[in-house]
Parts: sequence; C-alpha cells; structure tokens
Amino acid sequence: MKATDVQMQGCYINGEWTVPDESRLIEVKNPADGSVLALVPRGDQEEVDRAVKAAKKAFRSEEWKSLQAYNRGRLLFKTADIIRENKEELARLETLNVGKPLVQAETDVEIAARYFEFYAGVADKIMGETIPVERGIIDYTVREPLGVVGHIIPWNYPLQIAARSVAVSIATGNAAVLKPAEDTPLSTLKLVELMESLGLPKGILNVVTGYGYEAGAALSAHPGINHVTFTGSVETGKRVMETAAKNIVPVTLELGGKSPNVVFADCNEELALEWVLKSIVQNAGQTCSAGSRLVIEKSIKDEFVQKLAASFEKLTIGPGIDNSDLGPVLNQKQFERIQGFLQLAEDDGIRVATGGKRQPVEGCESGYYLKPTIFDNVPANHHLAQEEIFGPVLTVTTFETEEEAIEIANGTPYGLVAGVWTENASRAHRVANALECGQVFINHYGAGGGIAQPFGGYKHSGFGREKGLEALRNYTQVKNVALKY
Repeated sequence: MKATDVQMQGCYINGEWTVPDESRLIEVKNPADGSVLALVPRGDQEEVDRAVKAAKKAFRSEEWKSLQAYNRGRLLFKTADIIRENKEELARLETLNVGKPLVQAETDVEIAARYFEFYAGVADKIMGETIPVERGIIDYTVREPLGVVGHIIPWNYPLQIAARSVAVSIATGNAAVLKPAEDTPLSTLKLVELMESLGLPKGILNVVTGYGYEAGAALSAHPGINHVTFTGSVETGKRVMETAAKNIVPVTLELGGKSPNVVFADCNEELALEWVLKSIVQNAGQTCSAGSRLVIEKSIKDEFVQKLAASFEKLTIGPGIDNSDLGPVLNQKQFERIQGFLQLAEDDGIRVATGGKRQPVEGCESGYYLKPTIFDNVPANHHLAQEEIFGPVLTVTTFETEEEAIEIANGTPYGLVAGVWTENASRAHRVANALECGQVFINHYGAGGGIAQPFGGYKHSGFGREKGLEALRNYTQVKNVALKY
C-alpha cells in the first residue's frame, strides 16, 4: 500500500502537520469491509517528546497566560459551532472509521459540540474559596491548571472522548497532547483540523498518532506530562498508572465495566425491554458502560427474555453507513475475542436464547459482523457474567429477593454503571444506595451523552471522574494563599 493510494494524515505538533517517511505509517481500516481509509504516522517517543515540549512551552508562554478565561470560553463556543457546521462530514468519518450506525455517529457529533459548549460556559467560573483561619489572616484558595495533560483516547467513541478531553483541558487553562487509538484516529485529526482557524496558540493542542505500546507508552511515561487521562482496558490502565507513577504524575482511569440492568417484576416492562436492548447493541456492544448483564426477577424472566430475543432478531445488521441497527465490531482481534466467549458458552452448555453466530453480509465479506446474542440462565460467577466481552452479548441471571439482586449486581470486579427498573420508589433508592458503581439510572439508561453528569467507576472500573463540573478537579490543582495583616 502506497501513501498515494489513500488519504494521508499527519501528527499535529506545535501548530504544524508532520508526516514521517512511508516506513512509519499505519493503515486505518473500515471495519465494515476491511478497506483502507487512510494512512497515519506511526508516532513514537520522538514525536511524543516534541509534542510534550511544544505543549510545555505554549503553556508557559505569555500569549497563553494572558488569554483571559472568558476568551478561552469563546474559543470553545466557536469550536461547538464549527463542529455543527461540519456535522455531516464528521458523522460520516466516524461511521466509516468505527463502524457504528450513521445515526449513532450523528449523535456523537452533537454530543461533541455540547462538550465544548458546557466547558465554554464554565471556563471563567473556576473559583476558589475563602477559609476563616483566625483573626488577622486572610486565607483563600485558587484553582490553577496542571500544565500539560496527556489524553489516551479509546477507539469506540473517539470523537466524543477527544472533544471532552480538549474542551476541559482548554477550559481549565492546560495544554494537551492527545494520542488517539491507532484503529480510529480520523475524527480526532479532523476535529483538530477544524480548530486550526480559531486562533488557539500553537502548541496548546497536539495530536500524536501511533500504537499504544509505542506512542501511548511514551506519553504516559514522559517526565514533562503533569496528568494522564486514560480510557481503555484494565491491563493497559495498570501499565499507564505504573509508568506515570514513576514521575509522580496523577492519572484518571476509566477502565470499562460489566454493567447490570436490574429488572424487578413491578417494572414498566415495555420501557425496560426498550432500554435493555439499546444499552447492549449500541455501537455493537463496544461501549464501556454497555448494559451487558440482565439481572432479572425470576418470576418474569422467561417472558421478558422471550420478548427481548424477538426484538434482537428484528435488528438489521450491516454497514453503519447504511444506518443498519447493528454495525460490525472493530477488527479481527476484537471479533476473535468475542468468538472465544461464544465458544466458552458452548463448551459450558450455556443456553443461547438468540444469536451466538457470525452474520454474513453480502458485499462485506471482510467485515466482522455478529448476531446480537443472549445467553440465558448464566450463573452469576461464570466468566460470561464476570468479564467484559465488549460486543453485542447479553447475559441473563435471575434473582428472587432484593438482597440477592444487589449481591449479584455488585458481584463483579467492575463498578461503572447500573440500571434499576422498578415502580417502587423506595426500592429504587434502596438499591441505588447499595450499588457499588459510579452511575445509577432508575427507569432509564444513559442520558443524552451525560455531558453534565460525573462519569467514572468504582473498583476495577477505575477512578477519577470525567464529564460535568466534577471533571474540573482532575485538571486543576489547589493553591492556598494566606495573608497576614
């Protein structure tokens, strides 16, 4: 494959696009059919070092320090506008690169714009407080930016997560270096390209493409980084934390989940059916907060699963650009991982209520399509109910008492999101209080991107919070000032 055959992209460092020689390029593929969409640089320690140094210089520059917070906010408002002006191109790019249905990519574009609007509005409202220490002392705190923040972006929602990373970094006065996933860097690069015309000082925003074990590792280990934000697997998150710790650098980790929808017999069944389906098939189940476990009261399980399976079987499967209900999983590695879990279920005699097989799609023989799958009567301690599969695969486990439901829901290493379905308000609050996770949705699941809602996990789902005002804590540090008079 020659660089002239497909679109060439570059790293963005210190306000300039750079491309190394052709021996250091990565093919970016369309998961729908395996075709090559673009070539991007295989950035490594050298590119990361240049990006971090550029970011550090820009952060310390008088140009950046003298830019008033409300003007940073204006830059972010302009970014939201320019995202919406290019929504069709961005959505199409996201669909081709990630594989998700076009309608979902269009939602991602709108959510990206809303991140910039939200943080634009708080850029000049990051305040400290006064502390009554003793008479004769005026004591107050200020929140200051950290410096250079490294963001390691996952492949499943690249535009959304790049947007929230850039928006909060700029709002809080930091400089940023982004490392998008090697499989899905195109929307991040396009976002930066669109922002070029807005007058952001050179070096405040940088992007280095490359593999996680090269560029990502170099970014998390760089001594010039002041904070690392990572979204991805537990194992990679551990390595990021270990390398950052050598430089005494704080991290924010969002490491996935095995999130339950806890369905009681007194639920609104129609609503529960709708959202249990949506929460597992969105983006082909490749969502950290996917509702991948159905924990359901035994008395209603059989009928509920029967109706749910019928709804699964009506879903259309095909390329996301055709707005099929379910697109492909990302790549062969991800497909084979899911297939391994399917084989495990077969070996252990787990009942398949529907799905469990590859879905052939005419004209897309090289795409990785799976029928959405429901595994019934899965023991709560089985691997299928404990490990993150990251595909359109739902496990069903029953309970008979409220206490048992809570025990099952909390009984995994993860703690990211949960849904609770009941018309009993007291029960809803009791269960929500008992669940060990970062977000609980009662009688719904997800909320329009959750821009303002703090997002993060308990246990192996990580720590720190993205989204909302709570995220500002991750990107600022507190200075206390005491004046004696």
